[in-house]
Amino acid sequence: MVDTSQVDTRCGFVAIVGRPNVGKSTLLNHMLGQKVSITSRKPQTTRNNVTGIKTEGRDQIVFVDTPGLHKNQPKAINRYMNRAAGSAMKDVDLIVFVVDRLNWTEEDEMVARQLESSSSPVVLAVNKVDQIDDKNTLLPHLQALSERINADEIVPLSALRGTNLDRLHSLILNYLPVSQHFYEEDQFTDRSARFMVAEIIREKITRQLGDELPHQMAVEIEEYRHDGKTLHIGALILVERDGQKRILIGNKGDRIKQIGQQAREDIEVLIDNKVMLRLWVKVKSGWSDDERALRSLGYDDV
Repeated sequence: MVDTSQVDTRCGFVAIVGRPNVGKSTLLNHMLGQKVSITSRKPQTTRNNVTGIKTEGRDQIVFVDTPGLHKNQPKAINRYMNRAAGSAMKDVDLIVFVVDRLNWTEEDEMVARQLESSSSPVVLAVNKVDQIDDKNTLLPHLQALSERINADEIVPLSALRGTNLDRLHSLILNYLPVSQHFYEEDQFTDRSARFMVAEIIREKITRQLGDELPHQMAVEIEEYRHDGKTLHIGALILVERDGQKRILIGNKGDRIKQIGQQAREDIEVLIDNKVMLRLWVKVKSGWSDDERALRSLGYDDV
């Protein structure tokens, strides 16, 4: 056991939770000052708990970005995402509960009820306030939220615009326990490069084809090797139906080429290396409702 009386540093875990599409991943990326979690306008883009690490001087914050908690759980992957989000609320030093402007839904209520069983303090982050047309409605809404949720602090902010993120950061620091740092100073995530590459590819697909392929697509890295100064990556994209495969490939392969080009550019920035990226598509019917298939794709039980 570490003798904390001799430790001059602080380190703590902060879970970012909320229903889908409230801006949790955008908040994480802007708090870190770099992209760790993929984003899109489509709900449930985040499927795994993604750790982002921010180290400044003696303080280290370990953020855990979670999948959006949702009521509809028709398939195994939906149940997995809810379990992943629920597990992140356990044994953390602080929970940041993100809600969207003046909106309050049944799924927000579900998250709030889950927080009641947590012993961790809660900061309520009211996101996207820059999109509220009548600013006079904000204060009464914050008052109503304070009566509805047992939060230790409420912070109105805009993750995308960077509004009030300094205030949130200062609050988080107040909850960090005295502890040795768990990660190296220059480490910004505990996820592997292969995981990050697969997520970048999935982001490009989701942004382009979210309506046609909402959640029936997964990416598996099958090749990851260096050859001289070039990193060769081969990624398999799984879909559930032949029609989805045709949509993803596009006319004469134009869609898959565009996705590959956009993904390659982001991957080269991430790993600071020249990349040769090859994508291919395979139909695997029912993968998103198959527990065994999900485990093989890295969606481990939590």
